[in-house]
Amino acid sequence: MNIRFQGIGRMYMGNNRISGMMKSTEQKLERQEKRDSQVAFFESRKDSLKNIQCGSAEEAARVLEMFHTYEDQIAAVKQEYNREQLMHSLDEAKERGEQLAKAIEKSEYKTPEERKKEMAEEAMGIDEEKGALSESLEEITGKLEELMTEEVSEMTEDIAKVQEEMKMDAPAQEAEKVLLQDMDPENPVPYKRLDVFA
Repeated sequence: MNIRFQGIGRMYMGNNRISGMMKSTEQKLERQEKRDSQVAFFESRKDSLKNIQCGSAEEAARVLEMFHTYEDQIAAVKQEYNREQLMHSLDEAKERGEQLAKAIEKSEYKTPEERKKEMAEEAMGIDEEKGALSESLEEITGKLEELMTEEVSEMTEDIAKVQEEMKMDAPAQEAEKVLLQDMDPENPVPYKRLDVFA
């Protein structure tokens, strides 16, 4: 009795790729599904050979030859699947080795000078793009320039207003000077009585 598991890959994957499933796992399931469908096809052909009635030895030899051909084709499909799995495993191992080599290179012991240099390069952004310090410095200087131009324009407006007010209040300022001279503490003005009824 042969059990056929055709469509298992679709059960796991559906028509779309399941989130979180690695691409290599998806490809493995596709290869397994392809292998299973081909093996099932040749197994069904083998089973159909059992129903053939042979009248002569030549017909029996032909049916036997077809049976062996189907067996060889099933073995070839399985061998191809195993070869693909082996190549895939080698590719994955090579990729994993490269990732480990990069991780080891990053984690190598560094002298204090190398660590300081690396930290400085990272902060300044020498390695890749602009560093965090230079970006924030540019942003701060831009905002500072904007604020300075706004403040300068407000101050010039305020100065102009004060100058205009001073020109308008020139007589009031002279009167104030006269009053201040009259109230000089060194030369007090004698008290004069104010007679309202007189």
